[in-house]
Amino acid sequence: MVLSRINLTRARSGRLAFEAGFTLLELLVVLGIIALLATVAGPQVLRYLGKARVDTAKAQISAISTALELYALDTGSFPPQELGLSVLVQPPQNGVTWHGPYLKRAEGLTDPWGRPYSYKFPGHQGPPDVFTLGRDNAPGGTGEDQDLANN
Repeated sequence: MVLSRINLTRARSGRLAFEAGFTLLELLVVLGIIALLATVAGPQVLRYLGKARVDTAKAQISAISTALELYALDTGSFPPQELGLSVLVQPPQNGVTWHGPYLKRAEGLTDPWGRPYSYKFPGHQGPPDVFTLGRDNAPGGTGEDQDLANN
């Protein structure tokens, strides 16, 4: 019975049932095609990812600036530089009138590259400066390395 089934399978497909599957050559061709697609598409994806990080940083800086203005409306002034931006998510110890949190999560105070946003008060033009130095964490740069600020 088993022998006749193998012969029947061989007659239909031209090879035995246990010979079904992919050859090593077929697998290597598929892997080569995937590698080729990854080398062509990879840099483009990374470029979009970098632009998304810059756009995220701009949006976060804008949200922090708005939260600072709300804090100033409640307390009468912007937070001192010594307190930093943490007063936007937890009340300060100095007993000011605090109606926060002004940001929902403390993660909003960290830039897309994992570093806390810098805060300087008074800023260059009066209102406080909120900024990040970008991916390279050094002044200047372009693309993902550019400095981003609220002014």
